[in-house]
Amino acid sequence: MAEPELLDRALYKKVKSMDRAAMEEVFRNMYQTGYETALNEGAAELDTEKLRSDLSKIKGIGESRLNEIMAVIEENLK
Repeated sequence: MAEPELLDRALYKKVKSMDRAAMEEVFRNMYQTGYETALNEGAAELDTEKLRSDLSKIKGIGESRLNEIMAVIEENLK
Protein backbone atom coordinates (compact mmCIF):
# COMPACT_ATOMS: atom_id res chain seq x y z
CA MET A 1 0.00 0.00 0.00
CA ALA A 2 1.45 3.33 -1.06
CA GLU A 3 1.64 5.98 1.61
CA PRO A 4 -0.10 9.27 0.89
CA GLU A 5 2.08 12.22 -0.02
CA LEU A 6 2.50 14.31 3.11
CA LEU A 7 4.09 17.39 1.62
CA ASP A 8 2.81 18.33 -1.79
CA ARG A 9 4.04 21.39 -3.67
CA ALA A 10 1.20 23.62 -2.49
CA LEU A 11 1.77 22.78 1.18
CA TYR A 12 5.53 23.23 0.73
CA LYS A 13 5.04 26.75 -0.62
CA LYS A 14 2.60 27.52 2.18
CA VAL A 15 5.05 26.25 4.82
CA LYS A 16 7.89 28.36 3.44
CA SER A 17 5.88 31.52 4.07
CA MET A 18 4.62 30.61 7.57
CA ASP A 19 5.56 32.34 10.78
CA ARG A 20 6.36 30.41 13.95
CA ALA A 21 2.76 30.26 15.22
CA ALA A 22 1.39 28.97 11.92
CA MET A 23 4.17 26.38 11.66
CA GLU A 24 3.46 25.24 15.21
CA GLU A 25 -0.21 24.77 14.32
CA VAL A 26 0.75 22.63 11.30
CA PHE A 27 2.98 20.47 13.50
CA ARG A 28 0.25 20.11 16.13
CA ASN A 29 -2.26 19.04 13.48
CA MET A 30 0.22 16.56 11.99
CA TYR A 31 0.93 15.09 15.43
CA GLN A 32 -2.78 14.85 16.27
CA THR A 33 -3.51 13.14 12.96
CA GLY A 34 -0.79 10.58 13.61
CA TYR A 35 -1.98 10.04 17.16
CA GLU A 36 -5.58 9.44 16.05
CA THR A 37 -4.42 7.08 13.31
CA ALA A 38 -2.45 5.07 15.84
CA LEU A 39 -5.47 4.87 18.14
CA ASN A 40 -7.82 3.87 15.33
CA GLU A 41 -5.51 1.24 13.91
CA GLY A 42 -5.02 0.13 17.49
CA ALA A 43 -2.19 -1.54 19.19
CA ALA A 44 -2.09 -5.28 18.84
CA GLU A 45 -4.32 -7.06 21.30
CA LEU A 46 -2.38 -8.94 23.92
CA ASP A 47 -3.56 -12.44 24.79
CA THR A 48 -2.50 -12.65 28.43
CA GLU A 49 -3.32 -16.36 28.70
CA LYS A 50 -1.07 -17.21 25.75
CA LEU A 51 1.61 -14.94 27.18
CA ARG A 52 1.34 -16.71 30.53
CA SER A 53 1.57 -20.09 28.82
CA ASP A 54 4.62 -19.08 26.81
CA LEU A 55 6.38 -17.54 29.82
CA SER A 56 5.76 -20.68 31.87
CA LYS A 57 7.79 -22.67 29.33
CA ILE A 58 10.94 -20.66 30.08
CA LYS A 59 13.36 -22.64 32.20
CA GLY A 60 13.77 -21.17 35.67
CA ILE A 61 10.39 -19.43 35.86
CA GLY A 62 8.24 -21.14 38.45
CA GLU A 63 4.61 -20.49 39.31
CA SER A 64 5.28 -17.80 41.94
CA ARG A 65 7.69 -15.87 39.65
CA LEU A 66 5.21 -16.25 36.79
CA ASN A 67 2.46 -14.77 38.97
CA GLU A 68 4.69 -11.80 39.81
CA ILE A 69 5.54 -11.21 36.14
CA MET A 70 1.90 -11.43 35.08
CA ALA A 71 0.88 -9.00 37.84
CA VAL A 72 3.39 -6.45 36.56
CA ILE A 73 2.26 -6.92 32.96
CA GLU A 74 -1.43 -6.59 33.82
CA GLU A 75 -0.76 -3.47 35.91
CA ASN A 76 1.07 -1.83 33.00
CA LEU A 77 -1.67 -2.69 30.53
CA LYS A 78 -4.20 -0.64 32.50
